[in-house]
Amino acid sequence: MPTQKRNSRPAGIARRDVAAHINGSALDAGIDMGGAAGDPNFMTSLARGLAVIRGFSHEQGRATIAQLSRHTGIPRAAVRRCLYTLERLGYVSSEDGAYALQPKLLTLGHAYLSSTPLLNTVQPFLDRISEAVHESASLAILQGDDILYLARSLASRILSVNLTIGSRLPAYCTSIGYVLLANLEPQRLEAYLAGVHLQRHTEYTVASPAKLREVLKAVREQGYAIAEQQMELGVRSIAVPVRDSEGTVVAGINVVLQASRMPLRAMKKAFLPTLLEAAQALSAQLVPEAPGRRSPMAGADYPAERRRGTRGKQTSA
Repeated sequence: MPTQKRNSRPAGIARRDVAAHINGSALDAGIDMGGAAGDPNFMTSLARGLAVIRGFSHEQGRATIAQLSRHTGIPRAAVRRCLYTLERLGYVSSEDGAYALQPKLLTLGHAYLSSTPLLNTVQPFLDRISEAVHESASLAILQGDDILYLARSLASRILSVNLTIGSRLPAYCTSIGYVLLANLEPQRLEAYLAGVHLQRHTEYTVASPAKLREVLKAVREQGYAIAEQQMELGVRSIAVPVRDSEGTVVAGINVVLQASRMPLRAMKKAFLPTLLEAAQALSAQLVPEAPGRRSPMAGADYPAERRRGTRGKQTSA
């Protein structure tokens, strides 16, 4: 997609941009070779098939070969072969030249969810938080430059942007992102700051590396994070880290609410003790992974060969 560099953004379009990011326009639908060029074990055809699936996140409902080719950067002929294979396997359907994902794809996500016991463990804790504060509570991990939502407990209150399991938001302007970034090892944090595209979503968005370092330092010292209208005007959130039994931060939990509901100081007083108590109780049930096995809750590493500037090449939000 064409490069769009913006130093500021009219507040009136912030909500639309948030929805675009959640719906996947910020995902890197194209193939990330990850330094695998020339690797005889790397299956480019498989990578292309996965990129085509992710390409659907840019469209509402159905997508054509031309649209998927444009979103993924994959030639139309290759996209057509991927779609043919996916249709034969039951993962997509076609009608009048347009393709749509099929429910069978959910079995792929279920394989991950069913193999990650923490996701079953965390739900009662999120439910108790939501019941106590009467707001939605969520758990997310760090994945690349984004946070990825893995569990939610919904309250009756309705926010303008509907976050669901699998939704992604930029880590640099979310409360969960703050607590996860603040607890990265220094080398990983510097790699993140060197590669992330800090885009302003509202007039309050922290959009400079220097300011973000200050925010993360404060979060690290105080043990919690507040994101004040960073992603959308009128929305604030508060988050705390979730640690395993060795003290390693593996996820974050937060509560999101309309800023008009209560003042910032009152939100901290009302919500922070409940969040800290839940995080501590959840952490007590977490056992570190065996040596050499990567935790499924851990965020993505930031090796030297990671992509740089990717977000600047997209209309991400």
